[in-house]
Amino acid sequence: MQKVAVFGAYGHTGRFVVDELRERGFVPVPSGRDTGKLKALAAELDLEPRPASIDDPASLDRALAGAAAVINTAGPFAATAAPVIEAALRAGIPYVDVAAEIEANADTFAHFADRAGGSVIVPAMAFFGGFGDLLATAALDGRTEADEVHVAYGLSGWHPTRGTRAAGAVSRGRRDGRRVRYTGGRLEYRDDEPPTLEWPFPAPLGPRAVIGEYAMADVVTVPSHLSVPEVRTYMTVEAARDMANPDTPPPAAADERGRSEQTFMVDVLVRSGGTERRAVARGRDIYAVTAPLAVEAVDRILTGRTRTTGVASAGELFDAPAFLQALTPHITVDLPYGLLGAH
Repeated sequence: MQKVAVFGAYGHTGRFVVDELRERGFVPVPSGRDTGKLKALAAELDLEPRPASIDDPASLDRALAGAAAVINTAGPFAATAAPVIEAALRAGIPYVDVAAEIEANADTFAHFADRAGGSVIVPAMAFFGGFGDLLATAALDGRTEADEVHVAYGLSGWHPTRGTRAAGAVSRGRRDGRRVRYTGGRLEYRDDEPPTLEWPFPAPLGPRAVIGEYAMADVVTVPSHLSVPEVRTYMTVEAARDMANPDTPPPAAADERGRSEQTFMVDVLVRSGGTERRAVARGRDIYAVTAPLAVEAVDRILTGRTRTTGVASAGELFDAPAFLQALTPHITVDLPYGLLGAH
């Protein structure tokens, strides 16, 4: 069985990734900076703990020794992504992370595009970034150009983890508190308030008030390989308020898999030349669903089911409809023109 290192394995998302790896027949190699939490997790699951720190390259090399791939689940990724990618390159193994930080993902593309060589580096292989990119790519059905891509997140609520809050604080600091949107083929930073509007989510959610230009990692992943001058993302007002409220508690397990009660709908609308194509996904718990996204990516990379090498987003690297089809135990997906049947 192949070993897959998980940096930040004891975190909320990291634990979902560890469990998913085990279910898929991989041997997780838990790693991270907190030795106590790492040893506790390893003892519970009878795994080999490998403590490592981002400021100690030798410890990262030891953590990745003998692993077939590494999944980085430890944010803020502005601090962790580059050191773990460097270690993956030294080890000659693929790197996947679950970063939702816009700036950190942009950094990965900018800093490693010329250094990756034949290696595979996949940033934002998560609910925010990778998922929307797969849906948009599938909706385009082989086309590589569009006038607009809209990604609307219909979350029933949002109980952010401590890691999400820490990563958000880093991103806000890097952009001096400004908001960001992708328009005119580039990231634009603004000081004004984002608009509030109504988004026509399909049934059963239906029309909902959303924060417009609520930029998520899709504004990096989608235009990284598709020629799209306008990429807009939206968030239901209730979820945005939960995220903004410092008193909102972290997610609480509500089933045997550790998932919360949160439900989601991701509605992707692609406009091109006066036509519209839509892709819709539904599921439960944005953190839990990140695990099958990341692990499916690793599985496809290790079995050669990829379309390119280097730094690549999910939509560029994988057959998007086939990837989404593989996730149907975890999500329900409806794609246009029969690319996938309704589930």
